[in-house]
Amino acid sequence: MAEEEAAVPADPVDFVSFRGPLPAELRLKRTRTVSLIVALLVFLLDQGTKWVVAYPLQLEFRGTIDIVDFFNLTFVKNTGVSLGLLSAEGDLGRWLLVGMTAAIAIFVALWLWREKRRDDSTALAFVLGGALGNILDRVRLGYVLDFADLHFGDWRPFLVFNVGDAAITIGVLLLLVRALLMRDGRAKKKEA
Repeated sequence: MAEEEAAVPADPVDFVSFRGPLPAELRLKRTRTVSLIVALLVFLLDQGTKWVVAYPLQLEFRGTIDIVDFFNLTFVKNTGVSLGLLSAEGDLGRWLLVGMTAAIAIFVALWLWREKRRDDSTALAFVLGGALGNILDRVRLGYVLDFADLHFGDWRPFLVFNVGDAAITIGVLLLLVRALLMRDGRAKKKEA
């Protein structure tokens, strides 16, 4: 009997009422998990919208579908990268572009894995999910399917894009804004 009583700690930890901050390792694990889920959701949304545009809507054969005055669905086979740069017409160019973008995606994935800040991890997840969606297009189709055509009259602030492109842009902008805000915060602290 005395041995059984000795096995139970005298002061058990009440995990239900514990409301303190999470240990750093657990926070990092949660941040990684949430970020990978965000990347997966971006990837699935990108591929899902491309499937709808390509198959049920058959946009390739219809060319353009007017949605509202400032937004159309327009089928574009993008053989280049952002803004049509580095166009890869042949098989060699296609696979070099796949290799280059895959290397960038691996770099982003490693950065995401090492990142401790939740906001930066989320931004990186947007970039990773969008990049993986576009890489899969290039591997499967030989081009990236773009379809979102935002315009104001004849003025088009963007080339035709897709969900993956939008996610990459949003992720990069979030990283830049935070970097600029953090830099300004450091400068103010040094002045004080």
